[in-house]
Amino acid sequence: MKSISFNKTIMPVAMLCGMAAFSLPDWAAAAAGKASWKVTGELEEACSCRPACPCWFKSLPSRMTCDGAQIIFISKGHYGKVPLDGLAVAQFVQSPEHQSMFESFGKWNFDYVYIDEKADEPQREALKELALHFFPQAAKAREYRYVPITRQIEGDEHVTTVGKYAVCSGHLIDGGYGGAPKVVNPPLADPTHKEFLQGQATYPSPQRGGTSAMCSSGRCRFDL
Repeated sequence: MKSISFNKTIMPVAMLCGMAAFSLPDWAAAAAGKASWKVTGELEEACSCRPACPCWFKSLPSRMTCDGAQIIFISKGHYGKVPLDGLAVAQFVQSPEHQSMFESFGKWNFDYVYIDEKADEPQREALKELALHFFPQAAKAREYRYVPITRQIEGDEHVTTVGKYAVCSGHLIDGGYGGAPKVVNPPLADPTHKEFLQGQATYPSPQRGGTSAMCSSGRCRFDL
């Protein structure tokens, strides 16, 4: 993987998701020549924008770029006959400077996918296929790495580690009338982002290719 240098400061602010659900019907998978699949788990998601992330509304990011991370922890799932229980898959991306994620999709600065190193070869191939559903390719090229992906839950705080590349911690923020603020059906909503709860990072500390950068983290549950 190439080293990525960041020449700007990204404040520890994150976007957290909420409950979302979808499934790929068997007939649709067969028509596409792919195996049917079903996944249930939790998504830890973050970006460098100030909350709420304007990218979901087709607007420019809060800072020069939107630096985003999504980490999916699968509690129960399968891809065809391949079991995926207890595995994880993650993506790190960065949009071009001064362009919205919407207008620049497919031309982002990088798109890295991280596969849980616990996965055997069939599971790794299954997770790579599912990554195309979870995280459509956003840059001209995509790189894959196999790393340990872990998470610790300490009260309201979720601490997620992706190999040597990131350690991110985040929590939900309070809404004015109790509970966390919820965003429902934003313009760029997809099956995992029909609605999400807003949060903020406590601390970010990633490493990409040996180069320090800043990132943030959040969380949601899903049934895919």
